[in-house]
Amino acid sequence: MTTTTLQLSSSLLKSFFLTLCLLVIPSLSSDSDPLQDFCVGDLKGSPSINGFPCKPAVSASDFFYSGLSGPLNTTNANGIAVSPANVLTFPGLNTLGLSMNNVEFAPGGVNPPHSHPRATEAGVVIEGSVFVGFLTTNNTLFSKVIHAGEMFVVPRGLVHFQWNVGKGKARLITAFNSQLPGSAVLPNSLFGSNPTIPNAVLTKTFRTDDVTVNKLKSKFAV
Repeated sequence: MTTTTLQLSSSLLKSFFLTLCLLVIPSLSSDSDPLQDFCVGDLKGSPSINGFPCKPAVSASDFFYSGLSGPLNTTNANGIAVSPANVLTFPGLNTLGLSMNNVEFAPGGVNPPHSHPRATEAGVVIEGSVFVGFLTTNNTLFSKVIHAGEMFVVPRGLVHFQWNVGKGKARLITAFNSQLPGSAVLPNSLFGSNPTIPNAVLTKTFRTDDVTVNKLKSKFAV
């Protein structure tokens, strides 16, 4: 075999492996294609990376859910109530990568700053006027008052909040691109953790004192 032939063969092999890598890498960057029509979650089983094991026998009722109806009880400190439709309440969502919430506000009610680590959130105002805002990682606030029929989106993982600024109650329907988006509510996480965050960390973080931190912890104690 000549030197020219060897060089040509080496070049072809490099091109082949480069093409193979370009084909393989994108396939690893998204969810796998489902291998079945559905997989209604068996909540008695142990969840894995992709969700719960499949329920062995299903019926039509597994694909319908009435838990997003209201009204909800908003008589609490924040004046808000959330009714979730995620894989834990609606097992038919298992492996499908989506979920929804019904969110209702009393007048002046606030959904406190929080984040969803596993999902982007989109929502539409069904009733009332709601001030919606989210913060970027460089602390820029994007916000707007939106009304019935208007929609918002919060990028995945960013801190956001909603506040009912109307005179009456308000209602949102929100959707997530995760069957279980999770929610980290900042005041609960910082002042109501178990075990608690040391006071020294919180006093230095918020430029305050033990008395203030202890007072806040008492309001969010588990």
